[in-house]
Amino acid sequence: MKTIFSELHSLQSVETEFYRGKWVDAFEIPRRAELVLAQIERAGLGPVVAPDSFDLAPVLAVHDRDFVRFLETAWQAWSAEVGPIPAYPNIWPPRRSRMIPTRRPGAELGRYAVDMSSPVLEGTWAAARAAVDCALTGARLIDAGEGAAFALCRPPGHHAGRDYFGGYCFLNNAAIAAQYFRDSGARRVAVLDIDYHHGNGTQDIFYDRADVLTVSIHGDPVQEYPYYIGFADETGEGAGAGCNLNLPLPWGADFTAWSAELGKGLERIAAFAPDRLVVSLGVDTFEEDPISHFRLRSADYPQIGRRIGELGLPTLFVMEGGYAIEAIGVNAVAVLSGFESAGAGLPRHLNR
Repeated sequence: MKTIFSELHSLQSVETEFYRGKWVDAFEIPRRAELVLAQIERAGLGPVVAPDSFDLAPVLAVHDRDFVRFLETAWQAWSAEVGPIPAYPNIWPPRRSRMIPTRRPGAELGRYAVDMSSPVLEGTWAAARAAVDCALTGARLIDAGEGAAFALCRPPGHHAGRDYFGGYCFLNNAAIAAQYFRDSGARRVAVLDIDYHHGNGTQDIFYDRADVLTVSIHGDPVQEYPYYIGFADETGEGAGAGCNLNLPLPWGADFTAWSAELGKGLERIAAFAPDRLVVSLGVDTFEEDPISHFRLRSADYPQIGRRIGELGLPTLFVMEGGYAIEAIGVNAVAVLSGFESAGAGLPRHLNR
């Protein structure tokens, strides 16, 4: 299995973040990707390649044009007014406000950012674009005949919606790749999100679509980020009715409980019969993750990969969360190795 990786991820790097009422050492740091890469090389998973460069068309196929333009120019506006310091919102629009453009970068940040986890830096746009290029290169490899690919994306993407960002995410790498598959000829695409946190941005993007099935196993939003979205009764709307499956679990869920929900998700994906599968690969379900509350162990992750592999679908893995960084590489690569152990991940003409 090829891994696609860009060194530009390191341009999104903050030292601290505001968490539960205080400033703490940042959880989403460049070392996360570096440790995954090191484990890929240690395990001999396959070659690591640099991403191709893509224009903005695939990004604009899922994200609002004004939102994308804002992300592209936010640092210039902020640094010109405030100086070269991380850019955070200075207000969030109150309910029933007029959501119209303002002339102040701090207010514009509040119009598009859903939280304080994702400051805009000088290198944010370049890092986010490189992550997208990794996902799109993986999709291109699969369209060219690879059975699977791993886009080692950072910053992650599944919390970025049509016109908002947050949760460490700026552009939705998995959703952009899923739409790319559709635009390149796939009739149906499924997105399976196994990150601890709900893939709210991915749901937002495809909620009224019948051609993309979204499945997410995650912490119950009554007690877990991103809150307010990710409930089991959210099943899609309009043409997309029945094409969104949320499988929330309470704090403390172990692998037995989690695996049962995975079975439901895989069953739904098999019934949907997609031409391509995109997996938002988060390993913050790990029992030692500092900001999550499931109890999966390292020995569980190969089983997850194997069960996904048994679907027999061309599969793109896209890296999302995982903040117990000493274990992130071991756990992420365990999923990928488990996938390959099912006979998946081979070029499709060799996997029949």
